[in-house]
Amino acid sequence: MITVALPKGALLKDSIKLLQAIGWDFSAFLDSANRQLQIPEPTGIAKALLVRAHDVPVYVEYGQAHVGIVGYDVLREKTSSVAHLADLNFGQCRMSVAVRASSPYRSSVELPPHGRVASKFIHCAREYFDNLDLPVEIIPLYGSVELGPITEMSEAIVDLVSTGRTLKENGLIEIDVLFESTARLIAHPMSYRLNKDDLKQWLEKIRELALVPS
Repeated sequence: MITVALPKGALLKDSIKLLQAIGWDFSAFLDSANRQLQIPEPTGIAKALLVRAHDVPVYVEYGQAHVGIVGYDVLREKTSSVAHLADLNFGQCRMSVAVRASSPYRSSVELPPHGRVASKFIHCAREYFDNLDLPVEIIPLYGSVELGPITEMSEAIVDLVSTGRTLKENGLIEIDVLFESTARLIAHPMSYRLNKDDLKQWLEKIRELALVPS
């Protein structure tokens, strides 16, 4: 049986819709009354694990899941050994640097040396500022990152932005984009090579569907 790691949160609904198109129905995860974290689909070909988004590549890397769906932002943040197979063309957002609208900074390179940047994406933020050759202190925050600049704990934040509404409502503006992010299809490398349970053929069906405009 093929095991799929699905991410809780923003990507879940579209992930389930995509898998339904190949005959794998995990829609029970969308039922608010459901408390199961592992369910089989009716045909018996696959089962799904419902996990925290940042844990998807971990389950795949360690072989507890043969395949997973995860945001590119998570792949960039994690250094997991997984096979990155396809861009699934949903879950569009971007990793951005943002500051208070009232601040004098309008570009990342204008931030003060050894200034503070709050982010839950520690690796992405560090890599970005290292490439700019701008030394900054990265402050790890895993809740409302927007409070960093609001409380003046940090000059800036690095965070995912979709519509920009949350930033605007909290008096923040984007000044730079690190990269664009979408949902990605990943697989356990050995499982993919061994092709147990016709894994490659199923994954090819998913890839073909991802290329069809919605």
